[in-house]
Amino acid sequence: MEKLMRWEMGRGEFLRKFLLLAGGAFLGPGILRDRGHAADPPAGRTNGKTREQAKIKIYSAAQERHVMAERVHKTEKEWKDQLTPEQFQITRKKGTERAYTGKYLNNHEKGVYRCVCCGTDLFRSETKYESGTGWPSFYTPIDEGNVRTEDDSSWLMKRVEVLCRRCDAHLGHVFEDGPKPTGLRYCINSAALSFARQEKPGK
Repeated sequence: MEKLMRWEMGRGEFLRKFLLLAGGAFLGPGILRDRGHAADPPAGRTNGKTREQAKIKIYSAAQERHVMAERVHKTEKEWKDQLTPEQFQITRKKGTERAYTGKYLNNHEKGVYRCVCCGTDLFRSETKYESGTGWPSFYTPIDEGNVRTEDDSSWLMKRVEVLCRRCDAHLGHVFEDGPKPTGLRYCINSAALSFARQEKPGK
């Protein structure tokens, strides 16, 4: 009987420790992650000093080559101070301008369309075409490295969002109903763009 009691107590102690360990295995990582985030300094800063921003390789139309550029990170207030209310709502809050209202919809000048937030070159005028959708449309970006895409399931639709790779500005969406040679339609908000005219020879 005494041996049986010692065995039962030993088994109970074993089970108690096992449950404690098992609970720690499930709860521990989450708790550690929470503590880790709480202990992290604000993004972009270490001990009060601004960290060097990550650099990415993008294409520069002016230099006609790839260059290294710093990623652009700003606070919401800084973006609001820089952009118009419409530009802010579209580029930083993923809004959409009304069809057939954009300033670049019927722009036929030669030049380069840039990100209104950070100035990154995005599209050449030669790749712009009339899609009849109500928004400026392009069949290819100036360089694949200057934009990025993400799946977008908002508004109960499955779409592919287009963003500026340098500052993460929302630009529009890309669809697979464009013309040759790519078969793509980059449907872009005018408010997300600025336009740099191509200088005529001799000027």
